[in-house]
Amino acid sequence: MQSITLIRVGAILGGVGVIAGAFGAHTLAERVEPDQLDNWGTGADYLVYHALALVLCGVIAARGYRCNLAGWSFLSGAIIFSGTLFAMVLGGAKWLGAITPIGGVLLIIGWGALAFTRRSTEI
Repeated sequence: MQSITLIRVGAILGGVGVIAGAFGAHTLAERVEPDQLDNWGTGADYLVYHALALVLCGVIAARGYRCNLAGWSFLSGAIIFSGTLFAMVLGGAKWLGAITPIGGVLLIIGWGALAFTRRSTEI
């Protein structure tokens, strides 16, 4: 992904994360069990954290570093991790909980890829 694309996607995910957090605090708080609300909050938090990671990838990609693996891992991991938590809170099947860790693994891969990113000119 190009640096500006990483930044834009990160900004969009960050906005979605804030919306999700507000929805949880103002709408779901009175409608779901406390443990479900905690799961929603975790999903919103991780969405925002990894939106910021995507923006960071965009900034360092603009400086000539390869961030495709990290960027795609953060994006797909955040969607899977947060998305499955959101879906379960909203009444989705409980088996989605078995998929949530896949998103977590992708997030970990993203951080590892970011730690070992190299300049585009390096071999």
